[in-house]
Amino acid sequence: MFSLTQFPLNFSDSEMAPYMSKETINCHYGKHLATYIKNLNDLSENTKYADMPLEEIIIKSAKDDSAKKIFNNAAQVFNHNFFFNSICPNGGGEVPAEIANAFGGADKFYAEFKSAAAGVFGSGWAWLVIDSGTLKIMTTSNADTPIAHNIKPILALDVWEHAYYLDYQNRRADFIDAFLSYMINWDFVLENLKLNN
Repeated sequence: MFSLTQFPLNFSDSEMAPYMSKETINCHYGKHLATYIKNLNDLSENTKYADMPLEEIIIKSAKDDSAKKIFNNAAQVFNHNFFFNSICPNGGGEVPAEIANAFGGADKFYAEFKSAAAGVFGSGWAWLVIDSGTLKIMTTSNADTPIAHNIKPILALDVWEHAYYLDYQNRRADFIDAFLSYMINWDFVLENLKLNN
């Protein structure tokens, strides 16, 4: 029987402060993500998805009109796992050369990523991905995820309001700046880049 459990964070719930508060971590990771996991376990029970790995559930349910709820919850679990691995205490800093060079410099990478993330209408995600062998920035709406489109994610930023509203209210741009400057786990990003090259 399918039973997904919540992965542990690589940091304590207070270590991302002041850029992400303990309250936000407890709400976002402790409640929102936990609910997606519970929903996925409940929805997948006694279905053909019950024994599939998470990524396989996403890829197959994305093409199954009868499994929209399974897709939404599975994709949100994947996206959130990826986002929480994309951040770390004392993160940010210099953009790795492999990424800066792909965008014509660190400033251009920051500008393009910030513009994409700020431009997501409503709820969604901003991503650094490898698409057909090329590093790109893309966005997805709601629960959609790159892996449903055979695109490899390298870095994720959650721009749903629950990711930042307790700390930044309606100032999404300030949250994006804090993510880019102080939160990105470049070791995780570079590992993903190495695995997908």
